[in-house]
Amino acid sequence: MLKYATIVFVLLLALGACAVFADWWIAVPEGKTANFVGRDTCAECHEAEHEKWKNSHHDLAMDLATDESVVGDFENTTLEHYGVTSTMFRKDGKYFINTEGPDGEMADFEVKYVFGVEPLQQYMVEFDRAPNQPENEVAKVQVLRVSWDTEKKEWFYLSPPDVDEKLAADDQMHWTGVAQNWNHMCASCHSTGYQKSFDVATKTYHSTFSEIDVSCETCHGPGSTHVELAEAKSLFWDRNVGYGLKQLKGEDSQPQIETCAPCHSRRRTVYPDDPPGQDFYDCFVNELLTPETYYCDGQILDEVYVYGSFIQSKMYHKGVRCTDCHDPHTNKLKFEGNALCISCHEAHPEGKYNTPSHHHHEVGSEGAQCVNCHMPSTPYMNVDFRRDHSLRIPRPDLSVDLGTPNACTSCHLEIKNVDEEKHAALPHYAAWMKEAKAGDEQVLAELARVDKWSADLCNEWYPGKYGKKDHFAYTLARAWNRDASCADDLYDLARLRKYPSIIRASALMQLAQLAPQKAIGLSERLIEEDDPQIRTTATMVMEGAPLRTRLAKVGPLLEDDLRSVRTEAARVLADIGQGGLSESDRAKRDAALEEYRRGVADNSDLAMSHLGLAILSERQKDLEQAAAHYRTAIEVQPDVTGPRSNLAELYSRLAEANPSSPRASDALAEIKRLRAEELKLFERDVKLLPDSAVTHYRYGISLYFSGDLDGAKASLIRAVELDPGQPAYQEMLSELMKLLQSQGR
Repeated sequence: MLKYATIVFVLLLALGACAVFADWWIAVPEGKTANFVGRDTCAECHEAEHEKWKNSHHDLAMDLATDESVVGDFENTTLEHYGVTSTMFRKDGKYFINTEGPDGEMADFEVKYVFGVEPLQQYMVEFDRAPNQPENEVAKVQVLRVSWDTEKKEWFYLSPPDVDEKLAADDQMHWTGVAQNWNHMCASCHSTGYQKSFDVATKTYHSTFSEIDVSCETCHGPGSTHVELAEAKSLFWDRNVGYGLKQLKGEDSQPQIETCAPCHSRRRTVYPDDPPGQDFYDCFVNELLTPETYYCDGQILDEVYVYGSFIQSKMYHKGVRCTDCHDPHTNKLKFEGNALCISCHEAHPEGKYNTPSHHHHEVGSEGAQCVNCHMPSTPYMNVDFRRDHSLRIPRPDLSVDLGTPNACTSCHLEIKNVDEEKHAALPHYAAWMKEAKAGDEQVLAELARVDKWSADLCNEWYPGKYGKKDHFAYTLARAWNRDASCADDLYDLARLRKYPSIIRASALMQLAQLAPQKAIGLSERLIEEDDPQIRTTATMVMEGAPLRTRLAKVGPLLEDDLRSVRTEAARVLADIGQGGLSESDRAKRDAALEEYRRGVADNSDLAMSHLGLAILSERQKDLEQAAAHYRTAIEVQPDVTGPRSNLAELYSRLAEANPSSPRASDALAEIKRLRAEELKLFERDVKLLPDSAVTHYRYGISLYFSGDLDGAKASLIRAVELDPGQPAYQEMLSELMKLLQSQGR
């Protein structure tokens, strides 16, 4: 009997083990797509996190304009800006603004949505809504430049950077222009589950979102699979997908950082979808350092949304992640003051950092705060001060040599040393730097005085640590000034792994402009590195390599795990026909090109998207398709320069190849029309951007084709004056001068 009972027990145990194993083995089907379920579903199990999130900046990122959400004064208040008087008022329970519209005339516009709540709130107007458009769709939405300062409790006009004059109604920077378009510029980071859905044929938006603001599933991913797993009777979470959400709490800091990065980086879209667990570089590529966005030492200049500065920092490379400082649900800092930094640096002796022997300022003063020295702030959108996240040591010695900002000078400038009438234009350090760039001698003198004073003190306080000339800033500064003699230094900067990848990739791009063959040679090595920024940049550079080298080095990247790399590889190999690629590699290339096209098409509301597709078609010798893309670019944004010039050049080549074709005469007439239209656009651009070398260069070429050789000469001379190190400008001017001389002019 005992033996029988034992057998039964063993059988039951085996059956139980089999059941448990089967329970563990049964998994979510591979490739299953999760859907958005909404915050209310999340709150059923995660009430504490939901309560923290409520009224956070993410919760208030966007909302309908209601009595609860609007904080600006709409009681018939006015604001005068550059000769326009806008009036904010209420009517029939709705919010309105009377201001200049897209036709240049004053009109009433209903405010439908609000953006943010601190330190400013912005307001949005919907245009072009069709009478039968579904309620869940959003038509074209534009963000007003008239904004509310929530701290001063007053209206202000949010000018574009470096624009201190009235914008024409047809200017792209006007509140009704593309730069203020919510669908393209704002929505993907201010809403959850956003789909742009631009109809190219009708040039209308049919945008949707799962939730109007930045909700749970923006960070954690669509939650339907997680809910199904949570409600299942299984003993386990899924062996393949875990909790069915993005894994943000593991030992590796990258998944969390790259979850924040899409909305906190300056980047371009590689692929429009972002499913759970997706690598940032599978969907995006962050911008590298350029003189328009960064200072040469890596500090932020333009708005770059902190990711690009953070990945330069030692903190990033030590595994520090966003939630070490920020509460992920309230968005607030975890600690106030120096306690935030000490929370991680507590292993160091208290006297090492949080003491006058280190910071040399009075305890409790602004100068004693870690962030004021290591994370200086810059105002964007007039009133929104944001901190540089590269967490760098202040380098006033670089300021002395290169004119970069430093935290010491930002606090010790004395306004009394400039004329009183200039004081209003110098409310903060960034304004001083702007005036210095414009050449104000008094501002330059005061900056130079404080820079040197600060550098001398730092040398005294930290002997031997300052004044070294080995910082990458010296090399980038020379490269940005097109000093070809720095090519070897750029080579080393791109090669050495002691520098952050974003710096190395930036150096490689500069090397490609100054010494293309040297850059190609280095890229053959760098293309095999692990960092996607390096691989993607090296792949771009390899576009200029010989066919055999491209095939050998870029070909393997068609199977790269990351779309940012393999789609760039496909683009670089797009012009290679059957004789160069095997059937298998052509299939991989074509599949990656389809991913590339989908990524580019995500911005189908912009002419540049179709321009990019046209250039790709030209590389593949599909000239009819290229022409179609150029025409679409013109239709989508008729006021953008570029597509007409390219289309005219394409028609010109076709006419030269088939001069006897009946279409040749029609093509010549079309070329003349396109170039005449483009010339008018360049005339506009050169007035708007009088100090842009590339604009003068392109304007000069347009004048040349119009037959105005003297005008072309003047514009090309101006381009060379503005950027003397650009060989293309010099070559074009030289060829034009030879032509003029041959004509005796």
